[in-house]
Amino acid sequence: MQQQPTSRRHVLAAAAGTAAAIGVTAPSSPAAAHTARSATPALSGQLSASLTGRHATSAPLAGSTTGASGHASSSAVRARAAALLQRMSLDEKIGQLFVIEVYGQTADTEHDGNRKLYGVPTPAEVIEKYRPGGVIYFDARRGPDNVREPRQIARLSNGLQRAAVRTGARVPLLVSIDQEGGSVVYRMLEPATQLPGNMALAASRSARDVYDSADIIGTELAAVGINQNYAPVADVNINPANPVIGVRSFGSDTTLCSKFVSTAVRGYHRGGVASAAKHFPGHGDTDIDSHSGLPEIKHTRAELDRIDLPPFRAAIRRGVDTIMTAHIVVPSLDPSRVPATMSRPIVTGLLREELGFGGVIATDALDMGGATADFPPDVAPVRAFQAGCDQLVLAPKLEVAFTAVRNAVRSGTITQERLDESVLRILEHKLRRRLFPSPYVSERRAARIVGSRRHRSQARQITERTITLLRNESGALPLPHSPATVLLTGWGTAPLAALARAVGERRGQRTTTLETGTRPNTTKITEATEAARTHDVTIVLANAAAAGKEDGAAQAQLIESLVATGRRVIAVGVRLPYDIRRFPDVPAYLATYNYGTPSMTALARVLYGEVTPRGKLPVPIPTLDPSDRPLYPFGHGLRY
Repeated sequence: MQQQPTSRRHVLAAAAGTAAAIGVTAPSSPAAAHTARSATPALSGQLSASLTGRHATSAPLAGSTTGASGHASSSAVRARAAALLQRMSLDEKIGQLFVIEVYGQTADTEHDGNRKLYGVPTPAEVIEKYRPGGVIYFDARRGPDNVREPRQIARLSNGLQRAAVRTGARVPLLVSIDQEGGSVVYRMLEPATQLPGNMALAASRSARDVYDSADIIGTELAAVGINQNYAPVADVNINPANPVIGVRSFGSDTTLCSKFVSTAVRGYHRGGVASAAKHFPGHGDTDIDSHSGLPEIKHTRAELDRIDLPPFRAAIRRGVDTIMTAHIVVPSLDPSRVPATMSRPIVTGLLREELGFGGVIATDALDMGGATADFPPDVAPVRAFQAGCDQLVLAPKLEVAFTAVRNAVRSGTITQERLDESVLRILEHKLRRRLFPSPYVSERRAARIVGSRRHRSQARQITERTITLLRNESGALPLPHSPATVLLTGWGTAPLAALARAVGERRGQRTTTLETGTRPNTTKITEATEAARTHDVTIVLANAAAAGKEDGAAQAQLIESLVATGRRVIAVGVRLPYDIRRFPDVPAYLATYNYGTPSMTALARVLYGEVTPRGKLPVPIPTLDPSDRPLYPFGHGLRY
């Protein structure tokens, strides 16, 4: 794609047209234009405060017609979006459909990842070349390395927005992230406030905690210029073997999930970011990971209506901005057995028409195995768009995908009306999120908001209410405060270290840490068992999910060997609560649903009786035998 040369006069003319479309005053002089373009971190005062502050969702659009509630009327938003749409070229419209990743910590960072994917070195040049509708941030684990610390993230967001509003139709970006909370799907690490995650929150049974958690996450994302969070997860996790959802879900009870999904949407909006319920029509009953394969949901339509769809209905009623589709096959909804993302009966027929969702429909990442297996890069985006999706997230080989959509429009495979329909939704979404007239944030404010003392204090209290005690035989817990030697063993170098610090803060507690790995061998098991014989108490962390298909069998052997010493042994499931199925006779067992430092700190307080365990299982735990009879029922939870 060739980029058209622009002059200062053209920039001002385009800015005036865009401003007219959205109902704001454009700069009338070169000096004023320079001021508008320079409204970056330092500007944050009046412009950014109205866009990214804690109460951003109640601020009206600049220059808009508003009702009594202060919100811009739907007709006013639609009129402005339509006016802007008329000024857009075909390529500018197609660009709005794509959500892409960029490599680097600033807009001007040169990175080989950008050269490989897009043929240009910097994130800003990627934006200028493709004029995408959105970007999605990742941490270094995936490669893009976008999120290090608050000032840096805010600076990156501002730089990318500058590139967007200086290019093509001058439309600001949706800056997205997967920050679900918990220790499975998250991108921003400390100093961002770490929250315990959905299943942990459901264990607290506190709608207030769900709301506050989403509010904190949303507030901190908005402060760094991230305006769209791909959360909450709306899947009902009824399959203990689910390898991709698990603790990301609020649990197995449809009513509880529906209530908390709705509450989370409200909390994200309060925090100032758009929300996205995922993964439609429901990814909770599968034992295949859609990142690597194509799961099949065998629920009947009646079962879908009873189990899977209610949380999405609740999110829609609450005003969720976006719904993300799943790469899953649902034969009861579409006998053709194409993934839901590519299914018109599911996306348009069920979600758009039957459920009446009028917001933006986003695909799950199109580079996942569930999408790429049968749909190559020139087919997947066209098929997803034909199905009814609006946003095409992480399409592999963007140049190929972009060209495929353009060719489909030019050939009539995708009509101009259908293209305009999706672009209009995206533009309306951006207008409602108040990205016009300025999408910028204050770097200074970002550093002050992210990880604030108040947020960390709230998170600590929320996390303490999630710890669930399932088994406590012969008074194994709480631990006495008298001097003792404590062995900390099992899975996870970082969780064990965090727990050792928390336990070691207590007077008279001398700790030894012995990490045994995901699949401890005989040597490790023997070493830990011998160490347990010389300690007053052993605390062992279990995470069967980390063991993959082996499913924690070796970890269970370790725990059984420790119990056989006759010493006091406390087992903790630090991810899925189901792990106790493999060692049901352990004297004491707690579930934390999270292995982050805040959860390990809260665990220590519960172990020593400084906090009473209050969590209740948000899922039933079945036995391992084929009968699936309950070992612990939904709602089980002991207290001291």
